[in-house]
Amino acid sequence: MRLAVNLGYWGAGNNADVNAGNNAGNNADNLALAREADRLGYSCAWAAEAYGSDAATVLAWVAAQTERIDVGSAVFQIPGRSPANTAMTAATLDTLSGGRFRLGLGVSGPQVSEGWHGVRFDKPLSRTREYVDIVRMALRRETVRYDGQFWTLPLPDGPGKALRLTVHPVRETIPIYLAAIGPRNLELAGEIADGWLAIFFSPTHARELLEHVRAGRSRVGRTLEGFDVVPTVPVVVGQDVQRCADQLRGYAALYIGGMGSREQNFYNRLAVRMGHAEAAERVQQAYLDGRHREAAAAVPFDFIDSTSLLGPPGRIAERMRAFAEAGVSTLSVAAYGADLNERLGVLRTAREALTAAGLEEPQ
Repeated sequence: MRLAVNLGYWGAGNNADVNAGNNAGNNADNLALAREADRLGYSCAWAAEAYGSDAATVLAWVAAQTERIDVGSAVFQIPGRSPANTAMTAATLDTLSGGRFRLGLGVSGPQVSEGWHGVRFDKPLSRTREYVDIVRMALRRETVRYDGQFWTLPLPDGPGKALRLTVHPVRETIPIYLAAIGPRNLELAGEIADGWLAIFFSPTHARELLEHVRAGRSRVGRTLEGFDVVPTVPVVVGQDVQRCADQLRGYAALYIGGMGSREQNFYNRLAVRMGHAEAAERVQQAYLDGRHREAAAAVPFDFIDSTSLLGPPGRIAERMRAFAEAGVSTLSVAAYGADLNERLGVLRTAREALTAAGLEEPQ
C-alpha cells in the first residue's frame, strides 16, 4: 500500500463553511506538507476545490516546488469546466510537472453545481461518462468530434471546427480517477476510470463497495488488478483515541449534515448504509438548523474511528493493515494537528506506521 497526502481546500484554514475542522492551515503550511510528503516518498499530493481556490493553480504551484511526488486533482468539478478545458489543463499540468499529474473528476453536488456553476444537476452518471469520453479523446490527441446527449462537438450549423489538442502530455496516458459514493457511481468508476477517490471509507464496509467497482470492471473485461483505490483518511496521532476522534467531529458533521439539502446528501446516505441511520438524521437536523456543535456531538464515535486512523503509532499501524486488507492501494493522509509541526509529525508517523505494518512496497 502506498501513501499520499490530501492537502484539502487550499487557503480554507479560516473558512468554516468548507473547512469545519479540516485543519487545513494556510498556503505556506500546505506547501510545507507537500514538500515533506515528497521527501518521505509519498506517492501523490491531492488538492481539492469547492467554491474557493481552484485545484489546477494549486497543483501547478506545488509541482513547481517538489521533485518526485505526483500531483492530483481531488477533484476537478465536472460542472465547472468543459471537457475540452479539462483536457487542456491536464495536458498542461502533466507537461509542467514532468509527467506527474493525476486527473481526479467528480460531479460535485446539486448545491454547488446549480448554485455556483449554474449547471443543472441532472443525469450525473451519463454526464460523467460523456465527459470522460471527450477528455480521453482529447488527451489521445485525436480530432475531437462527439455527438452526445450533453455535448456535441463541434456544434452543428455554425462556424465551429473539429480541433485537436496541440499540447503533448509527457505520458501516453494520464490516469483518471472518479470520486464516487453511490452504488451506480462506483460501478461507473470501475468501468471507465483508472482509480476511485473515496471518502469515509471503512474497511468493515469495504466489501460491498468494492463489489460495485468490481462489477464495473467486469463489464469491460477487467479485474481490480491495477485499479487504484484511494480513500482520503483523516489521521490524528495521540494517546487518547476518544480525544483524537473529537478533532474530526466538525469535519464529519459538515459532510453528513451540511453537504447537501435534507432531500439530497450523498454523505448522509453513505452513513445510513453504514448502519448509522438514526445518528445521521440527528446530525443533519441539527446542522441544517444551525446547531453545529450539537451536530458534531451527535456523530457516532464508531463512524469516525472506522473511517480514520486514530491514536498512538502502534494502533495506527494496526488499522493500516485493515485498510490494506480491505483493498486500499493508496491511502491518502489528511493530517490533523494543532499547528504545522504537529501535522508534519503526522506525515512522519504515518510513514513509520506503514513500515511497522509491513506494508511498504518494494523499491
